[in-house]
Amino acid sequence: MNLDRVIAVRTNKTVYRDGDKCIKVFDSDYSKADVLNEALNQARVEEIGLHVPRVLEVATIDGKWAIVSEYIKGKTLTQLMQENPDRVDEYKNLFVDLQLMVQSKTCAQLARLDIKLGGKIMQADVDLVTRYDLYARMEAMARHANICHGDFRPSNIVLTADGTPFILDWSHVTQGHPAADAAHTYLYLSLKTGEEAAEEYLARYCEKSGLGKQSVRRWIPVVAAAQSVKCNAQEREFLLRWASVVD
Repeated sequence: MNLDRVIAVRTNKTVYRDGDKCIKVFDSDYSKADVLNEALNQARVEEIGLHVPRVLEVATIDGKWAIVSEYIKGKTLTQLMQENPDRVDEYKNLFVDLQLMVQSKTCAQLARLDIKLGGKIMQADVDLVTRYDLYARMEAMARHANICHGDFRPSNIVLTADGTPFILDWSHVTQGHPAADAAHTYLYLSLKTGEEAAEEYLARYCEKSGLGKQSVRRWIPVVAAAQSVKCNAQEREFLLRWASVVD
């Protein structure tokens, strides 16, 4: 495999393109079990019928684990919105429609989101009272089994030349409450593009999904605390401010 062309660098991993293949190479100390679980989860999502890159193989390259999947040629929603400002509203609607389409699916084999969040909250840099409040808030939420992408953002949506949308990066997929997944997207947009853009997304999502804004807002401190565990110092400070907002 040719690893000359880097297309993305993430924490603990580097992504390369080799022709029609996408190769995600993990750091040498990355958990073998986590790599295999990520590949398995992506394969499970494939079987549901969503437009996602097909997993081709799991391999080792110079002693490092790698997931090889098909490379999806096209442009991300982020690129398209930058290049076509007159179509931004159309792309924003598509973004939410795709998220709701994902959330309309179920997969009983996926890990439960509440369990994953609970484990991360245990590691979060919050005081005992806040941790208790976050657990209590999460336990009070109704149980759901919808697919939650876990990192749904415009840069993870690629439109091919014929307009087919593909959804990338399924490393955080779980089953749980759709509002929690929306809370993650809200926090991402708030951090990267500002609160105004996040509020616009929230209004659009709630209008299309039928969920009340408060349903999503109640998940925001829980998701923020969980996300604060693995991020840089600036992002951690931002997320922990949200984690302390418990009404």
